[in-house]
Amino acid sequence: MIEVSGDKLNLRRLILLLCLFTAFITLINAFYSMYRVQRELIIANTLASNQVYAEKMAEMTDAFLTSALNQLAFSAAVLSDKIADPELLLAETERLKKQTDSFNSVVVVNADGVIKAIAPQTLPVTGIALTGVNSLQSLTAQKPLITDPFVSPAGNYITSISYPIFSASGHYQGFVSGTIYLEQENMLATLLGKHSYRDGSYLYVVDHNRTLIYHPDHRRIGQVITKNAAINAVARGESGHIETLNVFGTEMLAGYAPVKQSGWGIVAQKPRAEALMVLDDQLLQVVWQSIPIGIVTLIIIWISAIFISKPLWQLASAVKKLESDSSLMDEMKLVKPWYFEAAHLKQSFLRAFGVASNTIDRLQSDSLTDAMTGLLNRRGLEKSIESFTVRQMPFSVLALDLDYFKKVNDTYGHDAGDELLREVSSLMKQQAREQDIVCRAGGEEFILLLSNTHIARAYEVAERIRASVANHSFTMVPAITISIGVAYWSAGDEAIESVMKKADMALYQAKHNGRNRTEMSDC
Repeated sequence: MIEVSGDKLNLRRLILLLCLFTAFITLINAFYSMYRVQRELIIANTLASNQVYAEKMAEMTDAFLTSALNQLAFSAAVLSDKIADPELLLAETERLKKQTDSFNSVVVVNADGVIKAIAPQTLPVTGIALTGVNSLQSLTAQKPLITDPFVSPAGNYITSISYPIFSASGHYQGFVSGTIYLEQENMLATLLGKHSYRDGSYLYVVDHNRTLIYHPDHRRIGQVITKNAAINAVARGESGHIETLNVFGTEMLAGYAPVKQSGWGIVAQKPRAEALMVLDDQLLQVVWQSIPIGIVTLIIIWISAIFISKPLWQLASAVKKLESDSSLMDEMKLVKPWYFEAAHLKQSFLRAFGVASNTIDRLQSDSLTDAMTGLLNRRGLEKSIESFTVRQMPFSVLALDLDYFKKVNDTYGHDAGDELLREVSSLMKQQAREQDIVCRAGGEEFILLLSNTHIARAYEVAERIRASVANHSFTMVPAITISIGVAYWSAGDEAIESVMKKADMALYQAKHNGRNRTEMSDC
């Protein structure tokens, strides 16, 4: 009577638990993979769209600055040789101020740096001489210029777009300038302020010194930012996108582009958390929508577990009736079953598999071994090559052939030839390592597979075998020699059949070159 412990986990419950675990892991992996793919896609799209937007706004800002310079160039031509006419200067500044909303103020400065006219006239700076390096940028440049930000004589933080005034004879008369108040409403702010901030994204502008000249938060205008990768890149005149940290340590997805006219840089960015917020909502919806399908799947798994375990239980009961002694009894007793059906089958298979296993082992050994030499035969060689392939273990191939073996059979008889083959086989086994494969491929041909042996080392082994055969005193025949071809398989993509063919070709070369020698294939 076979006794089976009743406290083992039965197969139906085991299958159910395994399927539940597998389904859970698969589901978690699917959600995680989907989340990662979608996250990377959202980040990539946000970065790309921010770069495109920054480039678009840079082009628009370039167009604005070009237009402003053209307006100033026209006024500079009108004022040529008339820098001393205060009425004309005032009329032209007022006309230019009213013509567009490009400038907060328009000013004419003579060659001595004295403000000669300004619009609007509410600014009490007429007659004041400019001082300071920043204020004198346009005066000293004597060419069209977009200045670095500076504090004007009226106390405003501005940037100036200026155009030089030359007389008809080419003498420098001064310049006409349109100013943009960086800390107040201006045309540049109107142009850039069209960006939508409802999704947490925003846009700002820096000059080539990394000074903020436009920002949605006016309190930050004038700050110099040095530890921002996007600002550092755009200050070098580069365009692109990057994940970076702002001055508050917030992760940002930033796109940036330079404004070619001025050397400014425009950065459009969005908080990474804001960009990924929609993904979290989507994932939650997917989870809720997956619940009904998950319940149906669990029911199917439970029903399937019943049908899977029932025939296996019937098989275990049937095998229990087998009676036979077995040499594998002790090995089978080491098996530790951990659920009911396995424990039941173990006790039955201990009796049933004994004789069958011995018979299979004997037949398998006979089918893989050459009866005369005791070496592996061609089928055994194929099995060994298959094992090396599966394990991706590199090896060298030695293809051996007895020189003039036919003469031995013709002269001394086949019995002597058979004995010679057995003695050569013994010599090869003595030279081979335990992990090497020695095979009789057929007739007087032999194959050696030297595992983890490079071709240079294999050549040394081949020479040692060749010398041992050449110097050996055989029982029934005089001295005999062998020829050997060597090739190498590096466990790469090269077909093993190709390597075996290379060894055969090397063997042929050894025969052609006079026999009793070893030749290596070209790797």
